[in-house]
Amino acid sequence: MTDNPTSVDNGTIITEFLALFTQRDAGKLAPYFDEDIVFENYGDPAIKGRDRLVSMWAGVFANMAKVDFTTVHQAVDGDIVIAEQIHGLALPGRPLAPIRNMAVYRLRDGRIIEWRDYTNSEYARTLL
Repeated sequence: MTDNPTSVDNGTIITEFLALFTQRDAGKLAPYFDEDIVFENYGDPAIKGRDRLVSMWAGVFANMAKVDFTTVHQAVDGDIVIAEQIHGLALPGRPLAPIRNMAVYRLRDGRIIEWRDYTNSEYARTLL
């Protein structure tokens, strides 16, 4: 347990946020995003703004039969949360693909302002 309550709160916020992915409802993610969020998925152009990011996730959820994000390890330092994750993604009629991911989140006032995902996308494509 840390003496910094902000760290505990930010870690809890990210844990709650990731639990929502199983519902495949992009609208439920929106309250966790700052209006000016910047999302960078390694190798892809950055997505800027809450509405654009919600729209991107709506597209992902529409294409996937199942989504299940699991945190393996998580470290919190003030407004930064670093999470080693397994992104479980399944296309219709296919098994869940366990895609390893490292995510870095920066929060401001309880909302995610920056989110960077580091995944080997070529390997992810072979799993899907």
